[in-house]
Amino acid sequence: MDAQSRGRAENIDPADQWVLNPDTGDYELRLAPSAPQSPMPGPRRSRSSGADAARGRTAAPGRTPERPGRETPSRGTPDREVPPPRRRRGTPEEPPPGRRGRRPVKKKSKAKKVLLWTGGTMAFVVLATGAGGYLYLKHLNDNITSVSDDGASTGGFSKDKAINILIIGTDKRTGEGNGSYGDKDSAGHADTTILLHVSKDRSNATALSIPRDLIVDIPDCPTQQEDGTEKIIPGTTGARFNESLGQNDRTPSCTMRTVTELTGITPDNFMVADFNAVKTLSTAVGGVDVCLAKDIDDPKSHLNLTKGTHTIEGEEALAFVRTRYSVGSGGDLSRIGLQQQFLSALMRKLKSNDTLTSPTKLVKLAEAGTEALTVDSQLDSINKLKDLGLELGKLNVKNLTFTTVPVKDNPAEKVKATVVLEESKAPQVFEAIRNDVSFTEVKQQKKKEKDAVAARLKGEKAPASEVRVQVLNGGAPSGSAQRMINWLQVEEGVTKSENAGNADEELKKTTLEYAPDQAAQARRLADILGLSGSAMKPGESVTNAQGLPAMTLILGEDFKGAGIPLTPLDKAPDDIEKSTADKVECAQ
Repeated sequence: MDAQSRGRAENIDPADQWVLNPDTGDYELRLAPSAPQSPMPGPRRSRSSGADAARGRTAAPGRTPERPGRETPSRGTPDREVPPPRRRRGTPEEPPPGRRGRRPVKKKSKAKKVLLWTGGTMAFVVLATGAGGYLYLKHLNDNITSVSDDGASTGGFSKDKAINILIIGTDKRTGEGNGSYGDKDSAGHADTTILLHVSKDRSNATALSIPRDLIVDIPDCPTQQEDGTEKIIPGTTGARFNESLGQNDRTPSCTMRTVTELTGITPDNFMVADFNAVKTLSTAVGGVDVCLAKDIDDPKSHLNLTKGTHTIEGEEALAFVRTRYSVGSGGDLSRIGLQQQFLSALMRKLKSNDTLTSPTKLVKLAEAGTEALTVDSQLDSINKLKDLGLELGKLNVKNLTFTTVPVKDNPAEKVKATVVLEESKAPQVFEAIRNDVSFTEVKQQKKKEKDAVAARLKGEKAPASEVRVQVLNGGAPSGSAQRMINWLQVEEGVTKSENAGNADEELKKTTLEYAPDQAAQARRLADILGLSGSAMKPGESVTNAQGLPAMTLILGEDFKGAGIPLTPLDKAPDDIEKSTADKVECAQ
C-alpha cells in the first residue's frame, strides 16, 4: 500500500517516494512517516523544480542516473543520507538513527465496525427498497380497477376546493363465499350510497347517506362501451335509487348523474365497493370496534353477537353492515345507522396510532384498498389515490358528521316499501352541503370569519334612490338581469340601476361588489335583495352610463327570480338526525 492509499499523499510527488539503496543498487519505496520527523543528520540539500525533470536534465558525471521523474539535486550541495533498506517480513522494525518509529496502526473499535457494517447494510436496504418500492407501486397500480365517469363528474377533486366523493356499496356477490348470501346473480345495485363532502378548508366533512329505496328520477346516462362507442341508457322516472346502478347495464356514472339530479351537487369522483371490500378492509386494520345495545342473532345476515362492544372483521364485519331485520324498525333506514356506526369505527381505526405506525397494517391496507375498490378514471393510479388520501387525512374525525337524506314513507303505497323526500327538510340539507356549511362545530377561526362577514350588513343604509348599480347575468336563466332591473326600479325605487348584459364568467352564487365609499349603498341593496354578508365583496366601483361610479350585481346560478330572497343557508338544519365519527354509539 502506498501513501496515497493510506490517505497521506497530499502534495507528494510519487517519484519522491523512491530512493536508492547503496547496498543493493536498487531503488526502493520509502513511505512518508505518519508522525512528524526528527531532523535528518547533516545539512539538507536543495532541490530543483519539477520543471527541470520535465526538461530532461541529467545527473552530474559519476552519479547513478535517477528514475524518470525524479528531481535532480543542485550542484555543490552535499547528498542527503540514504535511508536504510526496508526490513524484511518477520524481522523486528528498528527505527533509523534520529527518527521515531512508525506508529502502530490502531484497530477499529467494535462500535466503528458496527457503524460501518450497519451503514453499508442500510445503504443496501435503501437501494433494495427503492427498486422493490417501484415494483410494489407498479403492483398496486395493477391492482386498481377503473371505469369511465362518462363526463358525469367535475373532472376530479382539487386541492384548493371542497371535495365531493361518491361512495357506492353494491350488493354484487362476486368473491369467495359471497354467493351464499342469496341473489348470487345480482347485477350489483347501489345498495349503500354515501356522498362524502369535505370542506374547502378541510376543517369538517359530512357523510350523507342516500337510502336505496328512495324514489328518484334517474336521468338518461351516456355510457362508453368497450368498443369505444357511446350508448345512451334511457332514464326512468319514479324509480328506486338503487336501480341507478346495475339495472339496464347502468354504470357508476349513472349513479353519479342521479345524485346530481337529486341534490344539485356534482361529485368529483366515485369509489365502488363490493362485499369483499368490507371484509378485507376491516381485516387489514386488525378489526373495528362496534357496540350493540342488545343481543343480535340474525340468520339472514349471519350476525350473532351479544350485547356490548365487539371487535369485528372479515365475514363478521360484512354480516354487521348487512343486518337490518334485527335492529330498529327492521328496514333499510335502520341498517343505514349500523353502516354509519361501522364507518365511524373504521375511520377512528384508520386515524389511530395503532394503524399509522404499523407498516404491516399499512401494506395490508394498500393491498385491500387497491384490490377491493373500483374507482373512476380520474383516480386510476396509486399517486392520485395518495393525493386524495392526504387531503382526507387532514380531517379530524370529531368534525366528520354522518347524516341521512331526510325522507318519509311513500304515501302512494299501502304496504310501506319505499320512501320519498321530506320536502320541508331535504332541500336545506342539500343547500348546506352545496354552500360548504359544516354540520358540526369547527374551529374558532371559522366563527371569527363568519362574524366579520356578518358585520358587512351592519351600519348606515343609503336611501334606495341613491343606490347606483349595474346588473349582469352570470349564470341565471336568460332574461334574469332585465327582470331584476324592472323589479328594482318599479317595486323598490332603485331607479339608478341598469342592465350591463352578461358577465365574463358564470358564478354559483350571486355577488355584489362595491367600493369602500359605497358601503351604505351596498347595505341597502343587500337588504332589498335578501343578500348575506358572504355575498358582499368589497372591491372597486365601475362607471355607469352617466359616467358615475356604480356597484356591480352579478346574478349567479342561485338566482331564483326577482323578489325572491337570495340569502344562502349558512347553518345546517338543527332538526335532522346526525352523529359524529369520534363517538361510539350502540345499535338499538
